[in-house]
Amino acid sequence: MAGLKLGVTVGAAGRDGAQLTELAQRAERLGCDSLWSGEAYSIDAVTPLTWAAACTSTIGLGTGIMQMPGRTPAMTAMTALGLAELSGGRFRLGLGLSGPRVAEGWHGAPTDRPLQRTREYVDVVRQVLAATDPVALAGECYQLPYQGPGASGLGAALRPMLRTSHAIPIYLASMGPRNLRLAVEIADGVLPILWNPVRWQDAYGADLFAGARDGFDLAPQVWVSLGDDLAACRDDLRRHIAFYVGAMGPVGKNFYAEVVRRYGYEEVVDRVAACYAERRGPEAAAHIPDQLVDEVGLVGPRSHVAEQLDRWRDSPVTTIIVDTHEPTALTTLAELTS
Repeated sequence: MAGLKLGVTVGAAGRDGAQLTELAQRAERLGCDSLWSGEAYSIDAVTPLTWAAACTSTIGLGTGIMQMPGRTPAMTAMTALGLAELSGGRFRLGLGLSGPRVAEGWHGAPTDRPLQRTREYVDVVRQVLAATDPVALAGECYQLPYQGPGASGLGAALRPMLRTSHAIPIYLASMGPRNLRLAVEIADGVLPILWNPVRWQDAYGADLFAGARDGFDLAPQVWVSLGDDLAACRDDLRRHIAFYVGAMGPVGKNFYAEVVRRYGYEEVVDRVAACYAERRGPEAAAHIPDQLVDEVGLVGPRSHVAEQLDRWRDSPVTTIIVDTHEPTALTTLAELTS
């Protein structure tokens, strides 16, 4: 299993400071590659990572993800600089647009032109991190200096006051075919959910990673439920998958449903969507087949998980970001991926 790195989700929701410290330090002791913190509409992604940075010394620290609609590109770059400098270069910047429900409903930000918006956002962030010239962009979505309605005309293109000596890799949370290809083009890594190491070529094409930067990191978030009862573990993940497929967005705008559909599970998606549309959400999990659970998650006893990991090792995946609340699961996975 050499070469398959292990990341760990460390969101602060549901954890106090002592629990977050214990998890971060245990992951570092086990030799895990990185810690990742995300955000939805509760706790932000940066605060838990700052906490984790203060109680660790070597493990990588990544946002998975910081929501682009919630911050200007320059503010995001400033935050990245701060975390990189204070952690000794351990920070990795994961970015994502989120969906319309959060972007428009929580941040009050537009969601049009997602590919152009992402391209321009990353452009500004890279300019700030490079700190070689005044930062300027005459984009369709972002203007620096700003020249739109309400502009005073006094804005100036500013040269960053700090040039870090640390490399700050940029990751994008991408799931759609065009978004993924954009990530391969402009980013250093990608952070998908519901990645399928068996069927990814059916969904995206075998040439997806052609032209990727050296060291490009394909780092999917993977749900994990370990235990001797394989059926019970599958049921645990089945509920997660059904919720994402059926409830994480309206019909036609649910990115998770669309990716599962592209894997060849069209009928499964239709049945799950119907359950949620008819307010029969608790019944939806029964429509998620064992095969899909085994493909996108890690479940069951150690021997079964070892077989599943062979699929991930034989795919382009370079990092598995573990999402689990089981204290012993991390130890098992660290042993199996060492």
